[in-house]
Amino acid sequence: MKKMWKPLLACVLIFSFVLAGCGGKDEAATTSDGKRILKVWGMGAEGTALAKMVPDFEAKNPDITVQVQAIPWGNAHDKLLTAVASQSGPDVVQMGMSWIPEFAEAGALQDLSSYTEKYPNLKADNYFKGSRTKMTYNDKLVGVPWYIDTRVLFYRKDLLKQVGYNEAPKTWAELKDAATKLTARGKGNYGILLDSKDQLFTLPFAWENGSEVIDSNNQALLNQPPYVETIQYLSSFFKEGIAPTQSDMQLIPSFGEGILPMFISGPWSVNQVKTELPELKSDQWGTAVIPAKEEGGESMSVLGGSNMSVFSSAKNTEDAVKFISYLNEPDVQVKWYELTQDLPSTTKAWENKVFQDNPNIQTFRTQMDTSRSIPSVKEWETVAKQISDAFDQIVVGGTDIQTQLDQLNEQANSTLQSGS
Repeated sequence: MKKMWKPLLACVLIFSFVLAGCGGKDEAATTSDGKRILKVWGMGAEGTALAKMVPDFEAKNPDITVQVQAIPWGNAHDKLLTAVASQSGPDVVQMGMSWIPEFAEAGALQDLSSYTEKYPNLKADNYFKGSRTKMTYNDKLVGVPWYIDTRVLFYRKDLLKQVGYNEAPKTWAELKDAATKLTARGKGNYGILLDSKDQLFTLPFAWENGSEVIDSNNQALLNQPPYVETIQYLSSFFKEGIAPTQSDMQLIPSFGEGILPMFISGPWSVNQVKTELPELKSDQWGTAVIPAKEEGGESMSVLGGSNMSVFSSAKNTEDAVKFISYLNEPDVQVKWYELTQDLPSTTKAWENKVFQDNPNIQTFRTQMDTSRSIPSVKEWETVAKQISDAFDQIVVGGTDIQTQLDQLNEQANSTLQSGS
């Protein structure tokens, strides 16, 4: 189904734009009392929460009525495809960062470059370097970061001290050593949870080791020495019993009990630890950046989150851009964080004391400076699944690493060349 989706989208868009060119663009719909209607689609839980941000925007713009529709992530692709075909989609649409290349290439997102002077919140220099790569496609401004996240190391300070670490591990060698010593406690305890089912799991370590994964010519580099060495390192945690290969343990309770004293996760886990483990004090746990390959090396992580875009068939582009700009005001981003715990996309918002006074959240701010977005290829989701499956074959199936990665590289290149 997914392989048919992208070419079908391209065909639908061509047909739709022909119709749009013949009939002209409709004016923005209005309410009975003459207010312009702005249609916004938000995805998942954020789509539901977004409606709570509307009253303040409407108060500042009394000539606009915002209609927010929450779309479940699970059927968002189909919903957007239908909207493209019918030319009846929203004005503003929330886009997962991994979606930007495929929708932008198909022409489903408007170029907002001409609005940056009037609405300076759309300018790239407001945002972290890693997220800027998903703002543009073929030199067109097609998305503005709305909220972002990245992954860091969560660790039990008290338990690491017991094995000789007064600080979080800073290198690959220290991470392996600490995890090994923590596992030696026995009684069903492990050193770390490494979520191999997370399709982004290998990227930070690969980047730290000099592997680009996919090069600028859309060629996979998944069987080259830097990536092979990365997989050798990561798979050793599972093969040596330092990390559980398959686990039905609940993460946060296991963290509290010390069974899993380290794990890598996003900002949502900060609130989970505080809420579910109120007995765990600040001197017993903390967050740290991902350990670098070597001492003095650069810590890296994956930058995620969502962008806001203006849909190709928008009837109300001007107000759509105004709404996106409003959402990216620093004070509004702070309000959004307090409502949802989603981290701000604008660097200016991070100057607020709500972030400055929270050391576990400040770790994410530090990590953002060296976090990177996923490869900007429209086939990435398919390739990421192939990587995850291959890693599973190595740690669970016991296949030879180089052999498995040779097969993976061939499979990934086939996907990249065929357009998935």
